[in-house]
Amino acid sequence: MNIQENLKHIKSTLPEHVTLVAVSKTKPVSDLMEAYNAGQRIFGENKIQEMAEKYETMPKDIEWHMIGHVQRNKVKYMSAFVSLIHGVDNFKLLKEIDKQAKKHDRIINCLLQIKIASEDSKFGMSQNEVAEIMESHDFSELKNICITGVMGMATFTEDNAVVKKEFNNLKSIFNHLKSIQHKNCNLKTISMGMSGDYQLAIACGSTMVRVGSSIFGSRQQ
Repeated sequence: MNIQENLKHIKSTLPEHVTLVAVSKTKPVSDLMEAYNAGQRIFGENKIQEMAEKYETMPKDIEWHMIGHVQRNKVKYMSAFVSLIHGVDNFKLLKEIDKQAKKHDRIINCLLQIKIASEDSKFGMSQNEVAEIMESHDFSELKNICITGVMGMATFTEDNAVVKKEFNNLKSIFNHLKSIQHKNCNLKTISMGMSGDYQLAIACGSTMVRVGSSIFGSRQQ
């Protein structure tokens, strides 16, 4: 297994409009640097502490994406450097991100996590909950966040028909939300698709895929 070759292969399969997030959680800095030296600049982590440690030791032209579930009390540890937070699944979290971003005089880009899977273990909001937030006065008051799109995780299943239906659902929710105009919204990203299903996700309209094991090999616990 060669990280450089894996990256080259995956990038050769991606359309130009699709952004690749290399999911580097649990991987050592040496593996990330191999990907970095092969030209990868966007890395996704699911633990804030691990991401902050890697940020400290790695080159500063990296875009760090927080792709895991976010606890409000930990936002402060990444607010100085994080490029995109994928898993925003409630308004209180959005307010906390806004508050911490303000301290650093930054605007932090966020994706709203939509629950498209039937599994209870998946986080996310319904289409109605998202619309309610985006149409509220409190939301329009947030000046240090920008909603740049949506994120969703499909059901963990071998049944492609189920996954395709869920991906199409996220795309249609995205299209619906695009009609809501705010200064702190610039909807352009649909983050869906991982190592096992990213090609199907792209066919369903994904513009950002989160790929880990196909680049770095299977995950160490």
